[in-house]
Amino acid sequence: MREDPSAINVQGQLALTLLAIDPAGLGGLHLRARAGPVRDMFCTPIKTLFPKARRIAPSISDLQLFGGVDIGETLTRGQIIRAKGILETPTPLVFTMAERCEPGLAARLAQSLDTGIGHALILLDEGAENDEIAPPTLTERLAFRVDLEGLRHVELAQMVMNEADIAASRARLASVTIPEDVPAALAVTAVRFGIDSLRAPLIALAAARANAALNNRKTVNEDDLQIAVQLVYAHRATQMPVEEEEHEPEDNTHPDDSPDTKSPDQDESDLNLPDELLIDAVKAVLPFDVLAMLEGTGRVKTASGSGGAGQKKRGNRRGRPLPSRAGRLDGGNRIDLVATLRAAVPWQTIRRQQNPTHTGVIIHPSDIHVKVFQEVSDRLVIFAVDASGSSAVARLSEAKGAVELMLADAYARRDHVALIAFRGESADLILPPTRSLVQTKRRLAGLPGGGGTPLASGLKAAAELAQRVRAQGLSPSIAVLTDGRANVPLPGKTGRAAANDDAQAMARHVRSLNIPSAMIDTSVRPHRDLRTLCGVMNAKYIPLPRADAKGLSQAIETALGG
Repeated sequence: MREDPSAINVQGQLALTLLAIDPAGLGGLHLRARAGPVRDMFCTPIKTLFPKARRIAPSISDLQLFGGVDIGETLTRGQIIRAKGILETPTPLVFTMAERCEPGLAARLAQSLDTGIGHALILLDEGAENDEIAPPTLTERLAFRVDLEGLRHVELAQMVMNEADIAASRARLASVTIPEDVPAALAVTAVRFGIDSLRAPLIALAAARANAALNNRKTVNEDDLQIAVQLVYAHRATQMPVEEEEHEPEDNTHPDDSPDTKSPDQDESDLNLPDELLIDAVKAVLPFDVLAMLEGTGRVKTASGSGGAGQKKRGNRRGRPLPSRAGRLDGGNRIDLVATLRAAVPWQTIRRQQNPTHTGVIIHPSDIHVKVFQEVSDRLVIFAVDASGSSAVARLSEAKGAVELMLADAYARRDHVALIAFRGESADLILPPTRSLVQTKRRLAGLPGGGGTPLASGLKAAAELAQRVRAQGLSPSIAVLTDGRANVPLPGKTGRAAANDDAQAMARHVRSLNIPSAMIDTSVRPHRDLRTLCGVMNAKYIPLPRADAKGLSQAIETALGG
């Protein structure tokens, strides 16, 4: 079930307004949306609320952010000229393509947010997949998160306050008081939803104060707290609160005591918040699918790792540029001329005094900086499918569908797939590594089935293929689909015991290769032997007795994402 688009719009617009009132306390907003008319319409108020906002991208340099020696001006004027960085003064930043932000840049921006001088960061996250997301280093410091996926621009409406009202709210913010029991209530609510960050209660408190200032209140009340936890806690929740057992209170009251009598130590400014008030407020805005997952498993399941992209490795020739590093010219590195000059320029005065006859820029070996690139290898998912037994036809049919579903996104996700079928006494490579849907359908059309279960042969064939393609630069992972125990050993042996020993040996071999793997159990009743084999193989065990092609594809993506 989809969330109410009007509710998402109202919450998002309110989040932007509160951020404009207290940017230092709230940090910013994480906007999850693809580029298009929906995001453009939602972001229109940013121009009014943050008129001095600066747009930055993942390629921004440290010189632009923090300032430093301006190489061009320094060389032109013959004296050190320092450029002023964006972050030297409180500045609202709109970070485009935030899902591509490198860890180093994320750490430096996080340090700037922690200074508390008033920077506000709006992340425009355009990731297409669950794993393509802005760095947690940044999102954990931002108060709000808005996801516009599935919304249409006709469902959005702008609710922008004028600059005078925002300025008046900012002026009232410092005078807003907080009841003494509020911080404890926010901390308890965070713990009950499994939020372990100490920043979350502080950010929620800042959101409540900003909402009180927006509504011209001098003290934070229950309405402010409910709005704050809805905006700050709902997207951070990792579990549903455990219902506490109710205990009958002991009747120790004196006949003369009135129900309204207050304790002498109780402050009149306390709100006396009911324990479940803030809990219910967060539950009210949890998406329906997230609510079901939290209630059923205790944690939201999200894909981790690359989710399609292969392993990352550093090189000096091609790939995505990374910040240059100090190095030496050994014939294999490429010099970063600008970074080298930037390192050398501050020392020119001292070096010229030591070498008065030298002309031009004096560069020492310690100044040399070399270029660094990040290459991402393509991923290969190797399907090892059990084609034995009476259920082979149905299982192979679903495996074919899962392969075709994964290949449908192969061009965007950089995925290759291969298919190994094991039955009888051996395993055969039915589909070599490919990204071609036409070739895949042709090879899968006549896939046979029936016979014994040579699980060891299937694992061996998958491991050999993984080693071969890894040498070719691909990042392999293995998905094994079976519904039974091994009953056919490797050639030269006989008996079920030997078959089990061979499967264990091959599982240890796959583990030694450090290849991400998953074992999908498609039997009606999950097998304990398969779960044990997964432990030996260091594979993820996924029981899917009635898996269809779509469920199989999603399970494999989630299990092999890392």
